[in-house]
Formats: sequence, C-alpha cells, structure tokens
Amino acid sequence: MALDFFARGLVIGFSIAAPVGPIGVLCIRRTLADGRAHGLVSGLGAATADAIYGSIAAFGLTFVSSFLIDQQTGLRLIGGVFLCYLGIKTLLARPAEHIVQANNNRLTGAYTSTFFLTLTNPVTILSFAAIFAGVGVGGDAGDYLAAAVLVAGVFLGSAAWWLLLSGGVSLLRDAATPAHLRWINRGSGVILISFGLVALAGLIA
Repeated sequence: MALDFFARGLVIGFSIAAPVGPIGVLCIRRTLADGRAHGLVSGLGAATADAIYGSIAAFGLTFVSSFLIDQQTGLRLIGGVFLCYLGIKTLLARPAEHIVQANNNRLTGAYTSTFFLTLTNPVTILSFAAIFAGVGVGGDAGDYLAAAVLVAGVFLGSAAWWLLLSGGVSLLRDAATPAHLRWINRGSGVILISFGLVALAGLIA
C-alpha cells in the first residue's frame, strides 16, 4: 500500500511540475546563464513549496489552509510584483563572458526566490486536496503514514522533473554565445513580466 501511494505521488509531483510556467522559465534561463546547479535548485525551491502545500492538504490542516486562502489576495499581489521584479532584473541582466562558478550564496538565492514565489499561490492547496481525495488520502486518523508517503512521492516526482529539465537544457549551454544569452535574458524577462502583469490584472478583475 505504501509503495502504491509513493508511486502515485511520483506521478502527481512530476505532472504538477512539468507544465512550463514562470518557474520553468526561471529554471531554463538560470541553467543557460549560470549552470545546471542553479537551474536545479531553482526547481527544488518550487518542489519544496509544493511539498509544504501538499502536506497541508494531505494531513487535513484546514485551519492553515483556510488562513492562507483568506490571505491569497495579498500573497498574489506580492507574487505578481515579485515576478515583475524578476522579469525586469532578467531583462536588464548582462550575460557573463565566462562560465560562472556556483557558490552557496547564489544557489541559496536561486532556491529561496522560487520557493517564496511558489508559496504566493495558496490555491495550490485546493488542487492538492482534490487530487489527494481522488487517491484516498485526506488526513483522517490512520491515514498519516499514507499521507507522508504520498507527499514524499510528490516532492521526488517534482524534483525528478527539474533534474531532467536542468540537465537537458545544460546540454545546450556550451553552444550558447553571449549574444544568444542576451536574447534569452530579454525573452525570459518579457515572459516573466507578462506572468506578473497577468497575476496583477487578475486581482483587479
């Protein structure tokens, strides 16, 4: 039974991570500009946030989910503004002339930025709650082991996607010239700003 929930979690985590949104754009851009490690930890930041929201849904922490959903307007405002900031920063970034060596400070920044960006969308909890209910996990007594195994599978499934994405994109890095990276920065910046503006427009609507 535990292996069954773990396998379902892997599929759920991989499927949730795979659609290319703002985190995917950041992962691709950072992999090309800074290397595979930066792209991977960017994805892991999002995977960690998803695991936290998945845990809230799986363990039935309704008081936490209710509070976060009540605050979703403010959180989405922060997320939209942060996306616009990241977009402008990326748009204006100058590509490095030489390969940038990974360091702890830069990796920590890459991780925390996508972690907090993902946390600004608490409606994710409702998505997890619906999915988990479909596989028979909802936080009732006796389901905690299944919930923990399922959430672990979700995190590892998501992490597997980010590993594949950053690894695949890194194969193109050696062929990318500073001119290519300059256009990648511009394109990524415009996309991120667009995501941010859409998020902010949704609040107005």
